[in-house]
Amino acid sequence: MKNRFTKKADDFKQFKTKIFFRTVCMVIFAVFSILFLYNYVLYGNFANGVVFFYENVLRMDYATALSLYQETFRDHAETFFIIAMILIFLLVFRIYLNWFAKYFKEINRGIDTLIEEGEKDVALAAELSATEKKINTIKHTLEKRKLDAKLAEQRKNDLIVYLAHDLKTPLASVIGYLNLLHDEREISAELREKYLAISLEKAEHLEDLINEFFEIAKFHLTYVELQYSKINLTRLLEQLLYEFDPMLREKRLTCAINAPEDVMLRCDAKKMQRVFDNLLRNAVIYSFEGTQIEIAVAVQGENLSITFVNHGDTISANHLERIFEQFYRLDVSRGTGGGAGLGLAIAKQIVELHSGTIEAESEDEIITFKIILPVS
Repeated sequence: MKNRFTKKADDFKQFKTKIFFRTVCMVIFAVFSILFLYNYVLYGNFANGVVFFYENVLRMDYATALSLYQETFRDHAETFFIIAMILIFLLVFRIYLNWFAKYFKEINRGIDTLIEEGEKDVALAAELSATEKKINTIKHTLEKRKLDAKLAEQRKNDLIVYLAHDLKTPLASVIGYLNLLHDEREISAELREKYLAISLEKAEHLEDLINEFFEIAKFHLTYVELQYSKINLTRLLEQLLYEFDPMLREKRLTCAINAPEDVMLRCDAKKMQRVFDNLLRNAVIYSFEGTQIEIAVAVQGENLSITFVNHGDTISANHLERIFEQFYRLDVSRGTGGGAGLGLAIAKQIVELHSGTIEAESEDEIITFKIILPVS
């Protein structure tokens, strides 16, 4: 804590030093002005000048001129001195404020540059370098957020176009085969069974595509509220593996769970199951055929580590940086079965709501997703 506050104080060291020296200079100027006024004006050459003026301009004798000076100025010296001090103070204070206001003008100019969303960075005086850095940091952050939002919106729009296009294909197939069944009254039982199987397959694919539209809407409109309960994580993963058995068999994949018996976790069971479902589904889709998926659970103090490891094409660093973004898909081609690009984004959201972290690694055709969750 001490180091953090020290660093903040040092950010404005140059600024404070300049203010201090300028203030000292202003005070010294004011003091010397007042001393000069007191010693050389009221009681010095000023008196001789006034008496000289009375003698030569008003044609008075020396005694009368000196007496008039004393009555006019000398007897009211304290009053004139106080007025002069006030005037000097106001003058110095005005100069000081004008100098100090210059910094606020610079900061306002920097804020105007920030609002204008120009490409160039904000430039302030050297003593305001800390403020300059912070304004430029805000500027770059806003620009990045704007760009990210634009890219996310573009990906979403592209995805909707893809899905809308892909809806036509299975729908046309379903309608076509149903028309055949309707029109061909004498069709064989074997062919009828084949057409019904194809229609069912296409209808299920159509349902999956429609569900993706609902996923997009729910991701933006649904407020996620957690319902905590204590679950047996080991049993949950075993149940998940049982449900995925048909998908695993289809790609000739095997899945092994390496976890202690009866690991307990306090979480929202349904939402956490969705996280594991998304990760396992992702592993199945992008795994090489005939390989093994490994799920490992380890207790690390007050935390649990859950890792999903599969063998597939190595994911580049650029893809890994964005893999948890919404609507981002490794394979953006249509009909790949990769989903709407929401699974990992939703998984990350749920894990973070549980005060956990999730990260991805990929090297030598091994893809690893690691989740760290507090036990309670």
